[in-house]
Amino acid sequence: MKLIIAEKPDQGKTLASVFKTKKHPDFIEILPNDIFNDGAFVTWAIGHLCQLVSPEKYKPEWKKWTLDNLPMIPEQFEYEVTRDKAKQFSTIKKLAGDPRVTEIIHAGDAGREGELIIRNVLRLAKCNKPMKRLWISSLTPNSIRDGFKNLLTDQDTRNLYYEAYTRACSDWIVGMNASRLYSLLLQKQGFADVFSVGRVQTPTLALIVKREREIENFKSEPFWEVQAKFKINGKKYIGKWEKDGETRIKSKEMAEKIAAFCVDKPAAVAKVQAETKEFLPPLLYNLSALQAEANKRFKFPPKKTLDVLQKLYQKGNVSYPRSDSRFVTKGEAETFPDILRKLGAIKDYEGFFPLPVPSIAGNKRYVNDKKVTDHYAIIPTEQIPNVEKLPPDERKLYDLIATSLIAAHYNKAIAQYTTVITMVDGRASFISKGKVQIEEGWRKVLSLKEKDEDPALPSLLEGEEGITEKAEVKESHTQPPKRYTEGQLITLMKTAGKHIEDKELEKVLSHTEGLGTEATRAGIITMLKDRLYIEVNKNLVYATAKAKILIDAIGGQILASPEMTAKWEKKLKEISEGAASPKNFMEQTNKMVIHLITSSSTHSTEWEFSEEDRSTFTPGKQKGRKSFTKLGPCKKCDGQVVDKGSFYGCSNYKKNNCNFTLSKRILGKAITQSNIKKLLSEGQTDLIEGFKNKDKTFNAKLAWDEQAGKVNFVFEGKSNLKAGAKS
Repeated sequence: MKLIIAEKPDQGKTLASVFKTKKHPDFIEILPNDIFNDGAFVTWAIGHLCQLVSPEKYKPEWKKWTLDNLPMIPEQFEYEVTRDKAKQFSTIKKLAGDPRVTEIIHAGDAGREGELIIRNVLRLAKCNKPMKRLWISSLTPNSIRDGFKNLLTDQDTRNLYYEAYTRACSDWIVGMNASRLYSLLLQKQGFADVFSVGRVQTPTLALIVKREREIENFKSEPFWEVQAKFKINGKKYIGKWEKDGETRIKSKEMAEKIAAFCVDKPAAVAKVQAETKEFLPPLLYNLSALQAEANKRFKFPPKKTLDVLQKLYQKGNVSYPRSDSRFVTKGEAETFPDILRKLGAIKDYEGFFPLPVPSIAGNKRYVNDKKVTDHYAIIPTEQIPNVEKLPPDERKLYDLIATSLIAAHYNKAIAQYTTVITMVDGRASFISKGKVQIEEGWRKVLSLKEKDEDPALPSLLEGEEGITEKAEVKESHTQPPKRYTEGQLITLMKTAGKHIEDKELEKVLSHTEGLGTEATRAGIITMLKDRLYIEVNKNLVYATAKAKILIDAIGGQILASPEMTAKWEKKLKEISEGAASPKNFMEQTNKMVIHLITSSSTHSTEWEFSEEDRSTFTPGKQKGRKSFTKLGPCKKCDGQVVDKGSFYGCSNYKKNNCNFTLSKRILGKAITQSNIKKLLSEGQTDLIEGFKNKDKTFNAKLAWDEQAGKVNFVFEGKSNLKAGAKS
């Protein structure tokens, strides 16, 4: 008799559902059938049933947070059953020890984490019975049956377990030691908080802080452009003045002179250049690409995308969600005609059929066995759901996945891009750009929203002449780097910071070195939020003072290097392929941590932090209670204004519903505690430089308007403007 151990209860029940069964209180019994002659038991873990033990379990003295206890490097790592899951562990142990069970079938998720979860349970249960591995990429009845008929051996996936185990142990070494190290050292600098540090989360945070610093240090400068309206043989169009490819003019006076010179002057078409560009359909989705697209379209946080996708997977509607590949195998491509036939019968998709390309089985852009590692791209399975009855979020993701497969069966999109150079009075050069869609192709299926799309231009010939009807000067300001969205963070992690803007994410290499894995990146971003390192507002990511302080302290240490962390990920991948040694990896991790402790302890006295970061730093929760820094008397009641973490507010909110609040960030500028204190005591802040409103940057004070009961901007020598924030 076999014992099948799934990773989660729902998956265990789905695996059993294709057979005749008998339910028991803690497990399911599969009755004898053509695959299991003697029947089988099905049980499950509840995610991670086991965890690495805490430091004090190795040495009691390690419980105390002190620099003298570092480094903490166990001779042998130990796992324990998590307290709240002990009952389920007992069920698995009891079934594994049943004398009727002669073989274990490991049915955890077909990935490194699933491998670790089930093998750890069996280790702790001291089960040494023969083991086989179920490895499937979808939970449809056909896939489940085929998977049980073609089980892998214990040896086939053992290296994957070594990788996951090594990853967990190295993360423990880095996290436990570095978190204590920086928490204790920063405590001496006056920052009373726990600073969580990790092998993947910290270099990711370093990239976010780097962008935050670029935005903070950016100095906006004005520039001017001259735009002219031409009439050539009855055809009207607009052009922008340019010289040597540059359209920006640094002097307003010069721009006005150019505009004045051009009005009513003769204009001639000097050059017409047309270029035809072809765009192939996007690749199929892997998890990172899907998370980025769902964030861009629906503002889904990456974790939400993974959670919703997991539900679709467990229903058998889509293939394995944590895939890192954007290709499928030839065998999988053979199932496409049946899947597409079923999709074509759905009202939402019937307008896309018949397909221009009947089969992509021979197209290496999508079908390439060599580029499929553990799993193929995320695609719809033959188990097509009733789309109209899917919950809204599931329907949105299913639609992305279904239309990506349909679009792959369409021809390329073709567009013509035209550049026209117009000379005014033979002296001033103006450039005009236009776009015409020649063939819609796959864009019929995937209508991508593109910003600043070039307008269509009239048909123009070189040598045509006319007049400059109008010329005007437009003022603009240089813009700081854009903040990352949560979806862009996923791409940023995947490319280890070598981020290239690419609308369709087609150029992200499938085997690039990156931070974390497909399965862990969403969790890292969630962790950074939970630990108060980042705030997400309207899908834009902001680094907090706590984040900036930690990254400033770490400085140039290897721990904050995305490139080095990406190389660690590559080494871990080599362990799963049997090409690298877990022992060597752990030795290198230990050396790095020892160097980190020595170097940081020595140089911590030299650390310097900006006054703004010090004043906006807010300690997190301490032993379940949050401490609030009092800043001054409330302007609306007899309460105190306190720092509440993400905003300033009145301490009497619960007592009398006082609604005095002030955002910590107004028009992109951090409002420091020192300025709030001054506002409350003197009625207005110091002059704050760098407020950004659309394309303009300005300096102003914040002042309390007693009559209106709100905070306003005040400009030097001018009266109050409008409210700067809710108060």
